[in-house]
Amino acid sequence: MKRKRSSEAACPPDNAEATEKAIGPMNGPLADADLAAFAKAAGHPTRMRILRMLARKDARMCSHIVDELPLAQSTVSEHLRILRSAGLVKANENGPRVSYCIVPSALRRFKELLNAL
Repeated sequence: MKRKRSSEAACPPDNAEATEKAIGPMNGPLADADLAAFAKAAGHPTRMRILRMLARKDARMCSHIVDELPLAQSTVSEHLRILRSAGLVKANENGPRVSYCIVPSALRRFKELLNAL
């Protein structure tokens, strides 16, 4: 069996609450608020690049994202904070290590809301 390097961690599956949100209403104030939050978080080229990076792997630590971007660690952390607050990315803490991964149900919801426009 192939082991993952310590810098890579598996992302846990979406929880029931995340799945419930993914199938929320497509119209109305809640849908508009969700779409606005997702669009604001995704509305920066660096955050889109981070989302693409996370989509290619199970999880990445902030330091590994910093290694791939020409940005300071504090800047990458701020972008990750914004993505987390919108629910597009989650952090998994394992002692002093924090790995980040995409929330698939949130991306589905974002896509569905865009398609409903």
